[in-house]
Amino acid sequence: MTEIVAADIGGTHARFAIAEVENGRVTALGEACTLKTAEHASLQTAWENFEKQIGRALPQAAGIAVAGPVHGEVLKLTNNPWVIRPALVPATLGVTRYSLINDFGAVAHAVAQLDETSFLHCCGPDRPIPVDGVISIVGPGTGLGVGQLLRLEGHYHVIETEGGHIDFAPLDSLEDEILLQLRKRHRRVSVERVVSGMGLVNIYEALTAIEGRRVGYLNEKELWTAALAGADGPAAAALDRFCLSLGAVAGDIALAQGASALVIAGGLGLRLASHLPRSGFRDRFIAKGRFERHMNEIPVKIITHPQPGLFGAAAAFAGKFGR
Repeated sequence: MTEIVAADIGGTHARFAIAEVENGRVTALGEACTLKTAEHASLQTAWENFEKQIGRALPQAAGIAVAGPVHGEVLKLTNNPWVIRPALVPATLGVTRYSLINDFGAVAHAVAQLDETSFLHCCGPDRPIPVDGVISIVGPGTGLGVGQLLRLEGHYHVIETEGGHIDFAPLDSLEDEILLQLRKRHRRVSVERVVSGMGLVNIYEALTAIEGRRVGYLNEKELWTAALAGADGPAAAALDRFCLSLGAVAGDIALAQGASALVIAGGLGLRLASHLPRSGFRDRFIAKGRFERHMNEIPVKIITHPQPGLFGAAAAFAGKFGR
């Protein structure tokens, strides 16, 4: 058994926990410590804060997941001003062994190692995630994460992607108008501008501009609360459009990756668990022309593990060093 630090560094929060790994798998994950990235100057200072909070020296091994590409000499995180230099990680964090992976690559590792009790059925055929084949992972949160998992003959391979930054494609006349509104502020409109926590705000502001209304919510949290409650018409309309767009994007990703199942993760995945099955998500997910029958056979699950990023960061380390 090896004890490690698991770290999940996102756009808004940095999460840490002590994990135990053995024989290529995660055997235990301790209580998560969640810190706000805006309150820390770097990964190193957040790391030191975590060490102070648990009151003991940290293990000299780490599995680290970060929101953004993990290639190159300097990593600039998506939606986070921190800069990470992989070559300096051993010296700055005091580790002798570490793995570094994209945040949704980490979630894909979690999907590979968690059992069926960690998933909630959303729509499509109500059957378990297949033991062989491609599983697509899509997660709206601060941004839009996308990962890919290939299972084959008892083994698995994770493919890290930046699929959240593909172009947004409107599918009806109202979405044409939403895109026009967004282009007033953004030279290029990616799906992350629409399908993310801030994406709901962008949709809401676009709809109010189209209707000539005044914006009624001052922050993202208030808007999400009102939208999920369904009491405010414009907020509810924005959420409907969000779910339609999430379905379309998830279906595109699944089709492009050749998926036999899709898992919804991200900070908003569980929050939308009861809403998605009764929204337009499913209709847009399968609406792929000649491939509609094929899409109709893909089960869609929502991951329910409270810390899939941390679990997956530990699992990535276990896969690299534990066998």
